[in-house]
Amino acid sequence: MDQIRIQGLEIYARHGVFEEERRLGQRFIVDAVLNICLREAGKKDDLSLSTDYGAVCERITQVMQEKPCLLIEAAAERTAEALLLSFPAVESLELTIHKPQAPIPLPFADVAVSIRRGWHTAYVAAGSNLGEREAFLKMGIEGIASHPLCRVEGAAPLYETTPYGGVEQGEFLNTVLRVKTLLSPEELLSLLQEQEQRAGRERKVHWGPRTLDLDLLFFDDLILETPRLIVPHPDMENRDFVLKPLCDLAPGLIHPVKGRPVCALLRELEKNGEVHVMARRTPQEA
Repeated sequence: MDQIRIQGLEIYARHGVFEEERRLGQRFIVDAVLNICLREAGKKDDLSLSTDYGAVCERITQVMQEKPCLLIEAAAERTAEALLLSFPAVESLELTIHKPQAPIPLPFADVAVSIRRGWHTAYVAAGSNLGEREAFLKMGIEGIASHPLCRVEGAAPLYETTPYGGVEQGEFLNTVLRVKTLLSPEELLSLLQEQEQRAGRERKVHWGPRTLDLDLLFFDDLILETPRLIVPHPDMENRDFVLKPLCDLAPGLIHPVKGRPVCALLRELEKNGEVHVMARRTPQEA
């Protein structure tokens, strides 16, 4: 990945645990590495195809000076987030904030915090089989899109599907969303669960009926297993109502655990496994 590097940007700001630091202020030095594709800008010699590093420096200064933080960790987090939201071409970045005048009663050369942040691509399965199913799906999509750190960049067609798991219930509408996000996997999971709660979902029966079901399928190519979250979503390879819209949206996607394209998993399931997809409907607007 190409990079724009900014080193040694000096900013007078008021961050610190001690009240005197926040009252008097001190000198901070910021380094930033922006990961961005510069090929078109270089070939066409066109600033609009790059990112204006002067504007980046001004944005860093503005964020660093607008509100005091107790910790430079917090200042770094807030500055990184502001840069990624302000400059859409920047895919990820590394930010270092130096505090050379930190109140340490010992000889030292520097104190600094470095963080790496960037946009992630997540795929989210959405389903509903109670009430106004399409309205509940739209509510979930809009709820995700309204979060300041999320962008819904694509939605697969809707599919009418039969229930999965052996519980007697009505037919589902299913789709898959592609979401660009600055959230962590756990934070995104919390957001999805908040949307389910807004839709009045009740978890009374395992695999039972629901107003809105939102499942995190993939998060980049991350493989994660915690007591709260497993990524990729377990058992998705046995669910054609997940794989079918996923293949519509991202036919070249590789399952990071199986090591196979999701469309190959779908073909295998359609040949040998349970089939729940009945019909495709018109794509909803994301």
